[in-house]
Amino acid sequence: MKRSEARSETISVLVVDDQLPFRAVARTVVRIAQGYEVIGEAESGEQAVEMVGELSPDLVLMDINMPGINGIEAARQIKQIHPDTNVILLSTYKVTDLPVDALDCGAIGYIHKEDFDPDILDVVWNQRPNSEVPVV
Repeated sequence: MKRSEARSETISVLVVDDQLPFRAVARTVVRIAQGYEVIGEAESGEQAVEMVGELSPDLVLMDINMPGINGIEAARQIKQIHPDTNVILLSTYKVTDLPVDALDCGAIGYIHKEDFDPDILDVVWNQRPNSEVPVV
């Protein structure tokens, strides 16, 4: 599906990053991406797990490196408690440098922060039914 095509329903998004500037960027990307809506923001993995229970987002955009439980562990906990919630990991790791446990935490994909835009978001979201942690 291309961004120009209309979605029949809006995908609710929780943005999780300990850095306010990146959360602002993520909000902008989600706002530009047709058919997505930010419904909340979290600053930590612990807060993300709690907010998923409260907000029931369709998608969590999760930074990997955060104080407390990192994004990989938060994604694992979210998927255990809320298996229908999708998680996309975001960070500045090169694909070859991703932590090994990023591949089995239940995330539907990984996007390098420099590459994060509405089109990449759509690519990862749309391949989720057939994905085994696709790496973008």
